[in-house]
Amino acid sequence: MRIRGERGSGAIAFNWELGGGVYAAARLVKVSGIFRVKGRNFMRRHCVALAVAMGMALLLMAAGGAAQQSASAGPYKVLKTAKVGGDGGFDYVYADDAGRRLYIPRTGQTGARITVFDLDTLASVGAIANANARGAAVDPKSGHGFGSSKPVVMWDTKTLGTIKSIDVEGGPDGILFDPFNARVYVFSHRAPNATVINAADGTIAGTIDLGGAPEQAVTDGAGHLYVDIEDKDSIAVVDTKTMTVTAHYDLAGKCGGPGGLAFDVKNHVLFAACHEPQVMVILSSVDGRIITSLPIGNGVDGATFNPETMEAFSSQRDGTLTVIKETSPTSFVVEQTVQTMQSAKTLTLDGKTGHILLIGAEFTPPPPPAPGERPGRGTMVPDTFTILVVGK
Repeated sequence: MRIRGERGSGAIAFNWELGGGVYAAARLVKVSGIFRVKGRNFMRRHCVALAVAMGMALLLMAAGGAAQQSASAGPYKVLKTAKVGGDGGFDYVYADDAGRRLYIPRTGQTGARITVFDLDTLASVGAIANANARGAAVDPKSGHGFGSSKPVVMWDTKTLGTIKSIDVEGGPDGILFDPFNARVYVFSHRAPNATVINAADGTIAGTIDLGGAPEQAVTDGAGHLYVDIEDKDSIAVVDTKTMTVTAHYDLAGKCGGPGGLAFDVKNHVLFAACHEPQVMVILSSVDGRIITSLPIGNGVDGATFNPETMEAFSSQRDGTLTVIKETSPTSFVVEQTVQTMQSAKTLTLDGKTGHILLIGAEFTPPPPPAPGERPGRGTMVPDTFTILVVGK
């Protein structure tokens, strides 16, 4: 635990850094008196000093407990866990509100597929076979689903039968459906950064150069797309009518490696979840003006916004879900840090229930890294893959 103090106006302000990279602001503690010790008695001087030190230590412990409690206490909790198991890696998770389905791609050299669950019961309802995808998206009007695989797989959401495969370039990763013109955007860290597909028939409308490696994207539903560019520390603004980038909002110095993006469409507020520093940078979608930033956990890879509760959420690999409350378009506060599951770094919102769904698994301890190499990750423990439901 690291303690930082700031003096000013007769008060001492402390911040505690809690485990897992989560920060919590403690109360301001008023120091109302100043101890003055006079005299030559060595024992008396040191006893008074010891008493002062012990008092401060107790004060710090009490305030620290309050700070930690404020970081974890709140309305949200893990309501349900479903250990569904199964082989394969995992990345994104997608909730189809209208169709009441939950799509979870499972990657691998063999047996790659998109697993499908009932969004209300989490019971398995089938799979889209032969799809080595990272993410999934659905157009509720046409009833067509898409997976960010290579080639992109397109399926019927009622039967889960594959309709067609769509050849694309790059390395498909993230994916987004935009209802504005019923198009699907498939994102790639290498060129082309975005491939645009017509959801009605699966034809390719074009590609977009975003100027860097995209992670997550959001839409205002009115012709504008916002994409966080991880390797450029920026957010690209896209005109979806012309399929061109019209601006880049610079986050340099405030947000390193944005890995998640959420959007309050009504108030034109973007929430960029960042790796380093571990913060949520909150900015205007109109001009990119940064409003504020707030602490989150370590290893973020997803964010979402619930307009019904005016809350933004970010999910982290360290097993935390950060909840940020928007009290006004210019005022925000960390409402809660929910303990979830180590490795549960991506999330999706069920707009009907307000539940947040996350996915994770247990892993063995990582092997010792080679000299000069970064630490790796252990192997996934068989049949530990889990779906978590967080709600009030």
